[in-house]
Amino acid sequence: MPEGDVVWRTARRLHAALAGREVLSSDLRWPSLATADLSGRDVLEVVSAGKHLLTRLAGTAGEAPLTLHSHLRMEGSWYVERTGSDGNGRRSASGVRAVLVTAAWTAVGHRLGVLELVPTAAEGDLVGHLGPDLLGPGWDTAEARRRLLAAPGRALGEALLDQRVLAGVGTFYMAEACFLAGVSPWTPVGDLPDPAAFLRLVHRLLDANKDRVQQVTTGDLRRGRQNYAHARSGLPCLRCGTTVRVALIGRAPQERTAFYCPRCQPGPAPTDDGRAQQPLGAQPRRRAHASAARPAYRARR
Repeated sequence: MPEGDVVWRTARRLHAALAGREVLSSDLRWPSLATADLSGRDVLEVVSAGKHLLTRLAGTAGEAPLTLHSHLRMEGSWYVERTGSDGNGRRSASGVRAVLVTAAWTAVGHRLGVLELVPTAAEGDLVGHLGPDLLGPGWDTAEARRRLLAAPGRALGEALLDQRVLAGVGTFYMAEACFLAGVSPWTPVGDLPDPAAFLRLVHRLLDANKDRVQQVTTGDLRRGRQNYAHARSGLPCLRCGTTVRVALIGRAPQERTAFYCPRCQPGPAPTDDGRAQQPLGAQPRRRAHASAARPAYRARR
């Protein structure tokens, strides 16, 4: 799933293309929005809120300003192309969920996971639950620390993935931040020696990657060496050579994958039967999911 840096970059691209322009026509291919018409409205701005995208549109005579809310989920994306050009070669027509046409640019939402249209005044109903946005203008380390420590016995990796704690982290940055801090993802948040310093580390990782397509945490741009732990199960740790492992973290049905180096990241770890593991994507998705879901991994203290 795209994480906060990818969504921030998507919002910036959409904002550059649409902000200050009038929507000439729109096509929202979503059951609840099939009759919605955004034509005649000016796009005020496009912003990100964690993993959420908010396209804010001006009101018209007698009608309030609106916000088009989208979430990319696993496969979603937004394309920007010159109005009148044929960009269909990059996407399947059946996957198009939203089209916003201006005189100069057209934005196309493809395979979006969520699409909603609400009065801008009601945005809080959609994103008000989010914790501090790691890439937002109001990033607040102190508030994020307060939320993180609200449940001191909770596993660190699980807490990082909870968007109510802080907004924008997915499995990639969870794994990489825990590796760089030298702690296991199963470490209780109350055992972190300096939670504020850890949160500043997470913030630096996303901020450093928001302007580039590649997500790099090692400082090495070479293929296979851009990150330390995520998706490297079955491969040697870039630091110590120990085989990187993967297990599930969190409670069903929200559990996610957590990659870690057993040597570089001491502390609580899942029960591990020692079976060989492959890097993420090295085997068919169905088999990989079934393997990861087996109940061999149980957190131990």
